[in-house]
Amino acid sequence: MAHPLFPRLLSSYLNCLKVGAPPEVVASLEESCAKCESLNASSGRTGSGSIGEDPALDQFMEAYCEMLIKYEQELTKPFKEAMLFFSRIECQLKALAVSSDFGQSESSSQNEVDVHENNLDSQAEDRELKVQLLRKYSGYLGSLKKEFLKKKKNGKLPKEARQQLLDWWNRHYKWPYPSESQKQALAESTGLDLKQINNWFINQRKRHWKPSEDMQFAVMDATNYYMENVMCKPFPMDGMPMLL
Repeated sequence: MAHPLFPRLLSSYLNCLKVGAPPEVVASLEESCAKCESLNASSGRTGSGSIGEDPALDQFMEAYCEMLIKYEQELTKPFKEAMLFFSRIECQLKALAVSSDFGQSESSSQNEVDVHENNLDSQAEDRELKVQLLRKYSGYLGSLKKEFLKKKKNGKLPKEARQQLLDWWNRHYKWPYPSESQKQALAESTGLDLKQINNWFINQRKRHWKPSEDMQFAVMDATNYYMENVMCKPFPMDGMPMLL
């Protein structure tokens, strides 16, 4: 909210909500906007930031403002067409009111057909407009969502996910190397991916884990046994008498 472009973003968003809204809704939106501006002014947050401190946020705010402005224009176009349509209908009804009863009934039936056809045309235009908007902005919104999810993944893990990983760590402190199936179970329960889980355990072991002396001796004994009985005797058949 302290970003310099936030007032513009808020205004663009409210302008979209005002399109076609009843007067009381428009008044309520303007009142909410005024309260928000006064609250920011009293807290000293309005404009306290500056362009360039966070380039990613600057780019997002500018792009989103432009998108909302274009979206308002797209919404306003069919609304104006609808108002023009109702204006024509009103003129036709007034013309019917001064005509004769016979002519009025005949024109009325024809008018009902025209109204029905115009309503169908308006509904078709609305559906086409929605399809065009989805085609035009779905890719852009999808890329924004992926970008923010990527930034979220690159930051700190959620508190609940970290707590579940720590619980598993405490239960398996002697040998904190989860198997692939255990990693998969942790991924499902925490909502993290396998790469995040692997990185967390690698960092956790580097910072907070050291094998016990018994484990070190066990590893050394296993290594010595392997060196003496496998590496030094690669061919077990050599020790057997040769059959002639």
